[in-house]
Amino acid sequence: MTIPPSGLATRVSGSHNAAPTIALLHGFTQTGRSWGAVAAALTAKGHRVVTVDMPGHGGSADVRADLNGSGDLVTTAAGPAIYVGYSMGGRVALHAALRSPSAVRGLVLIGATAGISNDAERTARRQDDERLAAELERDGVEAFLVRWLANPLFATLPANAAGLADRRANTTAGLAASLRQCGTGTQEPLWERLVAIDVPVAIVAGALDEKFCVIGRRLASAIGANARFTTIPDAGHAAHLEQPGAVISAITDITSITDPS
Repeated sequence: MTIPPSGLATRVSGSHNAAPTIALLHGFTQTGRSWGAVAAALTAKGHRVVTVDMPGHGGSADVRADLNGSGDLVTTAAGPAIYVGYSMGGRVALHAALRSPSAVRGLVLIGATAGISNDAERTARRQDDERLAAELERDGVEAFLVRWLANPLFATLPANAAGLADRRANTTAGLAASLRQCGTGTQEPLWERLVAIDVPVAIVAGALDEKFCVIGRRLASAIGANARFTTIPDAGHAAHLEQPGAVISAITDITSITDPS
């Protein structure tokens, strides 16, 4: 693990001469190590792979940043790359693409959203995130993870694929800060800005994740001709953990478009 000037902990595998580079951005309560199987497979295919510990997580537990700041931090840490983001990481990847288009050569968004459009619903979500942060501070990481992974969103995630040991590496303060600064309720809706994204985009959702299948189709429509929506059979929200092979295929499909050689 290295900590570059950006302040984010990163891990780099593969040749620096390999192209294109792939940057992997994890979801809330995970760390860069949560991409283990995906990162290993992409490295074996000849890619340079950068996994980033997001602000408030893992080796970046003491870093504080909102979604805009997180987008800036990840592009500084990983440089020009195809950015693959899951859930929170997908939302950060969208911010990165809009703020630093020259650094983002392609996007793969897994279970991600461009924000909550309705003001009242967004306020309610922000209040829910604050409640979760307070519970985390009161009960600690271990108890919080038990409740978090019991969320219906993860009903199809096998216990042995959840990466609980990696999640336990997080701190109470870091996760609480992430909820308050990068929770979905804090996200400025980006829907009307998505048409500015002019790189290839793969939008992925587990076929069993009905909510994010709807959101994924909306994302593809809002981005336009550069985007396509794909479902992963027999997977829920955490498709990269439940069906990593299918997600790897979605990523390599994008790399072939961005680097057809």
